[in-house]
Amino acid sequence: MENSIPRVRTARAVKVRTDRSFTEKTFVVFLYAFTGLFALACFVPFWLVLINSFADESAIKRHGYQLLPKNFSLSAYQFVMHGKQVASSYFVSTTVTVAGTVLAVLVTSMYAYVLAHPKVKYRSALSFLTYFTMIFGAGLVGFYILIANWLHLKDTLWALILPYLLNPFFAFIMVSFFRTLPYEINEAATVDGANDLKIFFRIILPISKPVIATVGLFYALQYWNDFFLALMFIDDYKLHPLQMMIRQLISNINISAYVGGSQTVYNQPLPTYGVQLATVCLTIGPIVFLYPFIQKYFVKGITIGALKG
Repeated sequence: MENSIPRVRTARAVKVRTDRSFTEKTFVVFLYAFTGLFALACFVPFWLVLINSFADESAIKRHGYQLLPKNFSLSAYQFVMHGKQVASSYFVSTTVTVAGTVLAVLVTSMYAYVLAHPKVKYRSALSFLTYFTMIFGAGLVGFYILIANWLHLKDTLWALILPYLLNPFFAFIMVSFFRTLPYEINEAATVDGANDLKIFFRIILPISKPVIATVGLFYALQYWNDFFLALMFIDDYKLHPLQMMIRQLISNINISAYVGGSQTVYNQPLPTYGVQLATVCLTIGPIVFLYPFIQKYFVKGITIGALKG
C-alpha cells in the first residue's frame, strides 16, 4: 500500500509532462508553419518581380504576372542597359549612399555620445531639442528655401546627402547604447592622458560595432531608397538616383529619351512592364547583398538600443 502512492504520483507526473510536451510540440509546429507561410507571403512578390522581368512583354500583357512564365526574353534588360542612364543613376545612388552613410553615422554617433555623456552640461536641453524635431517640422516651403536658396545646393549631390545626416530616432538608439557602457572606461582613459576625441575614436567606436552596424544599415536603406529629395532638388536627369529613375519609368514620362537616349529610334513597341521590373531588380541587388555582412551585428545592436532609454 505504501509503495502504491509514489507510483500513482509518478504516473501523474509523467502524464502531466507528456501532455505538456505534446502541447509544446504542437505550439512549436504552429509557429514554424505560421513563420513559413509568412516568409512565403513575403517571398512571392519578390519572385514575381524577378521572374517576370525575364518574361516576354506580350505574355505579361496577355496573362499578367505569373509564377512561371512560359516565354522568356532578355529584351527588357537589353533595353535598360542600352542607354547610359542606368550606369549614371547607379553611380549617383552608390556615391550618395556610401558618402551619406559614412558621414551620417559619424555625425549621429558623435552627437549621440554628447547626449549620453553624464558630464555634458546642456545634454538635457539638446535631448529636448532633438526630440522636438521628431514631433514638429519646418514644412516643405522652409525646407526648400533653406536647401535651394540659402545653401544653393540645388542640382548637386549634397542636396541628397545633407538633409539626412542626423536622424533623431537613430540618435536616440545610439544614446541608449552608449549609456550601457560603463563610465569607468572614460575615467581610466582620462587618467592615462587621453582627451575626449581620442576616447571617442579609439575606445568608444571600436566597442560600438553592433549599434554602428545597425544604424549604418538604416541610413544606407534611407539613402538608397529615397527619391523625395531628388524630386525636389534635382532637375538635371544625369544626377537622378536609381529610385528617381524608377519613378520616371513607372510614370511613363518620355521613356525612350530617358533610358535609350533622345537620338535612339525604336522600331518595336517599348517593353514597358518588363523595363519597370528589370529596373527594380537592378536596383535592389546591392542592398540585398549588404545584409549578410552585417547580420551578426544587426539583431544585437537593435536589441541593446531598445532595452534602455
